[in-house]
Amino acid sequence: MSASAAADRFDPFHYGSGREPGRVRAVGLSFAVHALLVLVIFVGVRFQSTAPQTVSVELWEPPSAPQRVEPPPPPAPPKVEPPPPPPEPVAKPDIAEKAPPPKPKPEPKKVEPPKPAPPKRDAEMDRILREQLAQEQAAAQERQLRNLAAREQASSQAKALATWVDKIRVAIRSRIPIAIADAVQGNPEAVFEVTILPSMDVAAVRMTKSSGNPAYDEAVGRAIRSASPLPPPPQRDLFQRELELRFRPKDK
Repeated sequence: MSASAAADRFDPFHYGSGREPGRVRAVGLSFAVHALLVLVIFVGVRFQSTAPQTVSVELWEPPSAPQRVEPPPPPAPPKVEPPPPPPEPVAKPDIAEKAPPPKPKPEPKKVEPPKPAPPKRDAEMDRILREQLAQEQAAAQERQLRNLAAREQASSQAKALATWVDKIRVAIRSRIPIAIADAVQGNPEAVFEVTILPSMDVAAVRMTKSSGNPAYDEAVGRAIRSASPLPPPPQRDLFQRELELRFRPKDK
């Protein structure tokens, strides 16, 4: 390397052909920094030698922030009551209860139509009605008397007929042998139907019920025929052509 080349390399102010532009910028920047540092030191020393000036500051309180309105609390949820326990099943009785019969419905009351006022009657009509009523009462009383007389007559005839029949039975029983009647066990009844003529002669004899003892039955039949003619009735109107006669061996 020649001496001129070395001098160009180490000369800081050499602007040669511009082969190292970065180094030039670095040198400029360093010079500017030092100049700024000197200026700051100078200003600081001058500031410290000057008396401090009073600075009044008016402080303004910022307006208070608007109070935040709290929203009302939400309503409390309704208290849920627990469901009641289900009722216990009622035990059905063994015997079903009989339902009471339904009450009968009251029948509506019948509204009777108003009765018409009776027509006015004159004196002659009243007299006729009174006579007619008296006749009806008399006829009713007469019918009652006739009925009573008929019942009394019938009762009297029945008694007279019974008395006549008893006389006939006594006349016949007297002709039944006592030995035959006493030989019958117990007191059975024999019934005979007797046909009588107006002359009171016996026309026919028929047994309708046996006593169970043939000897006694035959003895009664013979006694009826042998008693002819029979005793006459106390009155002719009591005569009966057919008579029913009953006999028992122990009757007296």
